[in-house]
Parts: sequence; C-alpha cells; structure tokens
Amino acid sequence: MDRDSMCILPLSAKMEDHQLVDVSEIDEDDAFEPIEKLTNQGINAGDVKKLQDAGIYTCNGLVMHTKKSLTNIKGLSEAKVDKILEAAEKIVHVGYVTGNEVLQKRKSVVRITTGSQALDELLGGGIETLAITEAFGEFRTGKTQIAHTLCVATQLPLSMHGGNGKVAYIDTEGTFRPDRIVPIAERYGMDPNAVLDNIVYARAYTHEHQFNLLLGLAAKMTEEPFRLLIVDSITALFRVDFTGRGELAERQQKLAQMLSRLIKIAEEFNVAVYMTNQVIADPGGGTFVADPKKPAGGHVLAHASTIRLMLRKGKGDQRICKIYDSPNLPESEAVFQITAGGVADCKD
Repeated sequence: MDRDSMCILPLSAKMEDHQLVDVSEIDEDDAFEPIEKLTNQGINAGDVKKLQDAGIYTCNGLVMHTKKSLTNIKGLSEAKVDKILEAAEKIVHVGYVTGNEVLQKRKSVVRITTGSQALDELLGGGIETLAITEAFGEFRTGKTQIAHTLCVATQLPLSMHGGNGKVAYIDTEGTFRPDRIVPIAERYGMDPNAVLDNIVYARAYTHEHQFNLLLGLAAKMTEEPFRLLIVDSITALFRVDFTGRGELAERQQKLAQMLSRLIKIAEEFNVAVYMTNQVIADPGGGTFVADPKKPAGGHVLAHASTIRLMLRKGKGDQRICKIYDSPNLPESEAVFQITAGGVADCKD
C-alpha cells in the first residue's frame, strides 16, 4: 500500500496547532462527581482515602459497587459502608428518572468518527460514548486498523467529529504499532508526537493483569479528559489462561467481571469502549456456510456489548462491516477501505 492511496482531508478540514483539550467543548453535565465530595456529607477524609486506594475515585463509580465489595476494603466496616453509600446517593442520583431525562442524558453522547463516512453512517454517526462497541472477525479484517484510526480521530475536536479527548489502549496480543499512528495523524494535519503523547498504552500478559490495568484507569480518567478506551482483544488472554476441562465456568465468570468493569468505565467517565474479539469455529453454523465462525466469549460477551460489529474481507484493501447486534441500529452493511492513512471510504 503506497502513500498515494491515502485518503486526504481538504486543507480547510485539517488540524492547525490544535491544543488538546479545548475547555469550551466540555459539557458541564458531562462531568463526574469526585469522591472528595463525600467529605461535605460528613464522611471522614481517611475513609475517602481508603476508597481511592481501592481504585474508586468518583461518587458515580462508588454507587456502582456492591456493598460486599466495599466491605472487603480494609478498614471499612458494614456500618461505615452504609453511611458512605447514603452520602454518595445524596450527590449522585441513582433512582428512577423519566424517559425525557434519559433522552437529555443521551445528548451527552459523543460519536467519534471511524475515518470512513460510510462506516460512520452505518453506526449512526461513529463509535459512541457510554457504550461498548465490539468488533469481531477473522485476522486481517480491519479490527486493529479501526483501533489505530480511532486513536487519532478521538483527539480531533468535536467540530471535526472527534472526541476532543485522550485514549487508553490495552493491548493483549502485541498488535499496537506507534509507527502506524504517524501517517494517520499526518492525514489529519496533526503533530504525530503530540498524538502519541495523548495515548496511554499498556501491554497485558494475563487476564488478571488485564483486569488490574482497568482498575488503574480510574485515577487517570479523573485527572485528564479521556474519551476512548480500546481493548485489543478482549478474549485472547482468557482463551490462553483457561484451557483445562472444567474451567469454562470460571473463565466466563472472570470475563463477566471484566466486562462489567468496562461498562462502568464507559458510564462513569462518558468514554467510548472499543474492543476487538476473536472468532471460533461454529459447528452449528449451517451446511450452506463454507467456513462458519462465531465470536468468542459466548453469551456473557454477547449480553455485555452494546453494539456488535462483524467484519470480513472484501476485494483488495476493502473490508465489509455488518451490524450484528444493536439496540437502535438496523441490520445493515458498509464497505470501507484500509489505506496508509487508516480507515477511509472506498474510492469510486
């Protein structure tokens, strides 16, 4: 693939000295409530510090924890936990709301461009925050290429269909390539070094390591404006770490806990979660399908993902994306192209 095949934005649409983050683009209603606010409700500062040491940095995140998990924190009795949760619920509303109030909250959703207008239209505007988008398919179908393009697109201002925020990338297969980011950044007229500085990266080697990396993200997200979390891929380490007979139930339980954490991060910090997934043979795929495949992870993963995308190869550099499952998007397909500048629309 040569650089001439790169999809180039018009000069008027390029970034010129863009400073991340433009505070004028931050919605006041989009902010989370820091855990320190509990002290205003009579909670001891020492107990707040214990919550932070356990990876809880916002009141929003606190109310997402069970009472059992909170009492497991050293130094927090059941009576203290009851008092803490009562205080948190005075700060963060956790009860019933009207449909109109939910509609208003949905206005805080940010849709991040994939780099392809056709793919964006399929997704209703792009990869959305407050949700988990799962992309599955065989190797070389474009899953990681979309991830690399999103690393750059997320840093674009909202006016350019970006997320105006930073990116966290958890790599379980060793496929992240910083040199791949450079031509994608140049496509948008951005400084590649600045773009790379706004991506925090971690290589995970076990499923426990993967989960612990998620726990550590809360501290970063309370301090800096993140808009995207990438996990590439979500199931790889589980398939390696759980191989013996009788381990399936434990594997699915651990996977469910990790997915629950991803959902909470998406809602706590209004970030988009984009995760890739492997496929496995599907013996029940039907006799008319030459090589039937289905996404790994079973029903646990299926129920956790908000939007599921199935990717397959097309002609040459072309790839085809199909809406496999979504609460609001119709089942449809889009064709996109992988270029030197990342994901782009196909040439006519």
